[in-house]
Amino acid sequence: MPAVLWVLRVVTAAMLAVDAYLHVDQAFRYEPNRDNGISQGDLFRIEAGAASFAALAVLVLTWRTAWALVGWAVAILVAASAFGAVMIYTHYDVGPLGPLPDMYEPFWYTEKTQAATAEGIATGAAVIGFVLTAVPAWIGRRRRAVSRDDSGAGRVPDQVGGRAR
Repeated sequence: MPAVLWVLRVVTAAMLAVDAYLHVDQAFRYEPNRDNGISQGDLFRIEAGAASFAALAVLVLTWRTAWALVGWAVAILVAASAFGAVMIYTHYDVGPLGPLPDMYEPFWYTEKTQAATAEGIATGAAVIGFVLTAVPAWIGRRRRAVSRDDSGAGRVPDQVGGRAR
């Protein structure tokens, strides 16, 4: 199982790195898109920083299950939010939201397709990594809780009321 988790970590981090690179590379093109608050170029730079941080978190936070789950959760939040944003703003004209500019762009081009693909793969790999990390930990915790007390408390008895189950 650890080998599978490391493959998922590397895939997630690599896809987040691709996402970060593409957002930094395209940020200057979206700099003029500003309504009242932040520009779309600034949002692209923020996304690049968040994706870079998430990639490092997935690779570095491995020494304890709780920390590994935090790394996976950060990666899921960053990748899924970016993927959701590109899908929503491609298909719907949401308009400006608070300080965010109107980012409606109903067409696909190479870099946008690559970023969406990387975000989708990173989201899927991070969800699988989260589940593969959480489920064994949860099962182990349940087993320890059931067999914690040698006196029989907390364990399911073999017989109830003198009769075998």
